[in-house]
Amino acid sequence: MKKNCLIAQSGGPTGVINASVYGIYKEAKTIAKIDNIYGAINGIKGVLNSNIFSFDDENEEEIEKLKTTPSSALGSCRHRLKEIEDSDEEYKIIFNVFSKLNIGYFFYIGGNDSMDTVKKLSEYAKKHSIDIKIIGVPKTIDNDLPETDHCPGFGSAAKYICTSVIETLYDAEVYNKNIVTIVETMGRNAGWLAASAALASEKYDNCPDLIYLPEVAFDFDEFKQDVNELLEKRGKVMIVVSEGIKNIDGEYIAAAGYSNCVKDAFGHVQLGGAGDVLKSFVKEEIEPRVKLVQFDVLQRAATHCASASDLKEAECAGRIAVQFAIKGETGKMIAYKCYRDKEYNCELKAVDVSKVANKEKKIPRNWINARGNFVNKECLDYMRPLIQGEIEGNYCDGLPAYSNLNRVKIEL
Repeated sequence: MKKNCLIAQSGGPTGVINASVYGIYKEAKTIAKIDNIYGAINGIKGVLNSNIFSFDDENEEEIEKLKTTPSSALGSCRHRLKEIEDSDEEYKIIFNVFSKLNIGYFFYIGGNDSMDTVKKLSEYAKKHSIDIKIIGVPKTIDNDLPETDHCPGFGSAAKYICTSVIETLYDAEVYNKNIVTIVETMGRNAGWLAASAALASEKYDNCPDLIYLPEVAFDFDEFKQDVNELLEKRGKVMIVVSEGIKNIDGEYIAAAGYSNCVKDAFGHVQLGGAGDVLKSFVKEEIEPRVKLVQFDVLQRAATHCASASDLKEAECAGRIAVQFAIKGETGKMIAYKCYRDKEYNCELKAVDVSKVANKEKKIPRNWINARGNFVNKECLDYMRPLIQGEIEGNYCDGLPAYSNLNRVKIEL
């Protein structure tokens, strides 16, 4: 019997997350076992609220544009399902919706916390002998999912960060005056995004000079010494810092001293502000002329600067997810296995989602220099292939022409 499939997105957007939706849709259209293709609006909360639309109601041209459209076209959420043994109320609602729509395949695109949802739903289906294949498709610019070489979205964010750091360097070099430039990137506990700026140093000197990551405890005295030495040497310093840098006690530099920090549904502190702390410190202790650049959401929404490699792999992850589901796999996440010996090559596999959910992959300590203020060659060799290639997007009157789905709610 034919079954239907449902696609949803969760967590923070990326520049290529919609390429995975596109991949799932295009592959599902070729499968005889799959009839209708639905989308949930705002992730698992859309399922809970019966907020579902049909891709059959969408314009095919708009679906084609998804591939090069930033952010989450289906809408997103940060919602944590309770443990099944604590309460199964939401599970009953979700699987009732699945039943009404004759869903046989559910694809959830997201990061660490989203894989928690995939894990719990898969366990519930198994416990109650419900025949539905549930597959997680990875995405996160933080690049912190274990069991996969890297994550869709990271390469494009890294490309944007490198490009912007280079452009910021050119701006800082205009005047013959001392200046300290601080660039803050996202990255709560893993510093992959900040580390990616080091790729610019291979072609541009002093771009950046220093990089500080959450993987190494931040010391203000050492920081002051690093900056002073560079100022004396050439008068200008460019620093890239992850928002999640911590002190020796494990406290976030951006959050230390604040008892009312905002947290999301998964208990994560909403950061941003490490750059402000360092800017104030530099201004008071080192050099009054200091600038702060915060990319904020731009680093996860700049599809115009996307990596072609990243875009291709994100689409492939969606396509492969469908293939694994059709083979009967469930409770899995699509993962990358990559080779870099002679030339870069990437294969896709399925891993048990329980090995991924609520876990983080950080930069190996031996990929960071002894001082803890830059990354080593091993890290550069790992990241370099992920930013390769430029994409050709859709434009109209000089501006990007992004997808605009109608997402008309269907009646269940």
